[in-house]
Amino acid sequence: MTASTTSSTNNKRDASEMTTCTAMMTDDNNAAASAAAPTTTRRRPLSRRQRGNLSTLLTRKSPFGNETGSLPIGELDVGMGETGASSLVRNAKILVVGAGGLGCEILKNLAMSCVVKDVVVMDLDTIDVTNLNRQFLFRSADVGHSKAERAAKFINERCPWMNVVPYHGKIQDKDAEFYRQFKVVISGLDNIEARRWLNGMINNLVEFDEDGDPDPETIIPLIDGGTEGFSGQSRLILPRITSCFECSLDAFTPSAAVPLCTIAETPRIPEHCIAYAYVLQWPKEFPDRKLDADSPADMKWVYDRALERAEKYGIGGVTYMLTMGVVKNIIPAVASTNAIVSAVCVNEAMKVLSFCSQSLNTYMMYMGSEGIHSHTFVYEQKSTCPVCTTHTHHLSLPSTTTLNAMLQQLCDGEFRLKAPSITSSSKTLYMRKPVALENATRGNLDKPLNELIDSGEDLVVTDPVFPDTSLGLVVTFV
Repeated sequence: MTASTTSSTNNKRDASEMTTCTAMMTDDNNAAASAAAPTTTRRRPLSRRQRGNLSTLLTRKSPFGNETGSLPIGELDVGMGETGASSLVRNAKILVVGAGGLGCEILKNLAMSCVVKDVVVMDLDTIDVTNLNRQFLFRSADVGHSKAERAAKFINERCPWMNVVPYHGKIQDKDAEFYRQFKVVISGLDNIEARRWLNGMINNLVEFDEDGDPDPETIIPLIDGGTEGFSGQSRLILPRITSCFECSLDAFTPSAAVPLCTIAETPRIPEHCIAYAYVLQWPKEFPDRKLDADSPADMKWVYDRALERAEKYGIGGVTYMLTMGVVKNIIPAVASTNAIVSAVCVNEAMKVLSFCSQSLNTYMMYMGSEGIHSHTFVYEQKSTCPVCTTHTHHLSLPSTTTLNAMLQQLCDGEFRLKAPSITSSSKTLYMRKPVALENATRGNLDKPLNELIDSGEDLVVTDPVFPDTSLGLVVTFV
């Protein structure tokens, strides 16, 4: 083939891709334009030249091609038909959890794929002025408003070919049917407990056939991203197939609680002064009002009181930014880290939806503090995981151990439960809700186990960190 023939072929292919993408977006653009009310603040949509095309990724030859073709997994249909890779992505409904530093980048990357059409974004937080340095979907006028709503508004105006539906609220407010509608879930959460809950929910959606094997149609891939400073990670979780988030819980060190006496009597570091202001002083000054960490006025009050206490004890380093970080438990964020990790998350979403390449197996770590380093490895499934396995857990305790002491051990031990309830095969030992049942079973907390259960008896433990599931437990007396 001559150079001119090759050039002509490439030009035709590029023109075909452009025509296909443009035709695919025309109806969406017209609908968005007609539905939008004319406002002076409306952002101009990106032009075709400013955005890319997923077809480029799907059709580009790879040096690591499959034995059946030059693409990573062999030849595949990238056409517009129902079985085409582009159609699989275009018809998929995607859930993005979190609209902060990672969430903004994830939404942008999904939009710039030029194929994704249907996205739901969830976030409980409102926008603070400190978010503006890296969460680029927000502006000064957005401060105090919902992150999910403003992020969706920005994307819908700037990238009208993708429709983003916002939800301002807790992920726990939605039931299993809500999560079942999505083809993939991308998590950009910065809260360990929320990530545990979401992981449990997605794993619980898996159904099994008569042979006990997971039904592939009920498996919703969960892509979890996280960043801290110049470090970050992305992982692909295939529920009931790969390891889940709960399997790696040991990798997250529990936060160490500072004794209240230290905060009140012998503060040594700036964080102690800030904690004193919002833990002890605020309830005394405003007994009928809860501290609003998103209120600049409330945070200014905490900062001023913390600064006064720091000066009293000769402690330096109390700043408004540090006050925000302590009160809101803010994880240090770097925009470039968010960009890298979110790109990996969305790249994995494109792969699991279109089957255009081999997916991550299963964990990617990025380390950017002293250069640009990353590596991947397989995070093995934990055989005793309470979420993605059906393992029955065994506990050996003296028969005189009280029920309350055993529940506390479940909270402090490897399971890190928050508010466990427990039943035996014959009766309810302790149930936190409803109030009437809690009152009726509260007396069991101070009773020894040998008055409530037999050694080796099967128990069932439920906890808010495990939605719609339970922990099997057998207690043996020693």
